[in-house]
Amino acid sequence: MAENPDLGKLILRLTLGVLVLFHGVSKVFGGVSGIENMLVSKDLPAILAYGVYVGEVIAPLMLIIGYYSRVGAALIVVNMLFALGLAHSDQFFMLGDSGGWRLELQGFFLLTAVAVILLGPGKYKWRH
Repeated sequence: MAENPDLGKLILRLTLGVLVLFHGVSKVFGGVSGIENMLVSKDLPAILAYGVYVGEVIAPLMLIIGYYSRVGAALIVVNMLFALGLAHSDQFFMLGDSGGWRLELQGFFLLTAVAVILLGPGKYKWRH
């Protein structure tokens, strides 16, 4: 099989975008009250909870269509840093029930977004 780095970048973008978007859709239908509560408990303004819609709906859509993918990936990085700091800071050094890292999914989202920032979107993208 011939090398096709642009196809690899597309698969990377789509995988990250679709998987993060599922989390965003859940919040569109379920709301962000849990995130608001976490923010308030850390003495942060509850309104920041609405940023999750940027990080988990708008940013993934940017990746999926390839529109300013690096910006979309950077927004996901910020979203994941907030998630790690607010919801998962006590789990950072824990193993999961099956022996893996408790934060595998969050780590995957964070580092895959960093990879998209570094690699760029590839040629299969929205033209802008």
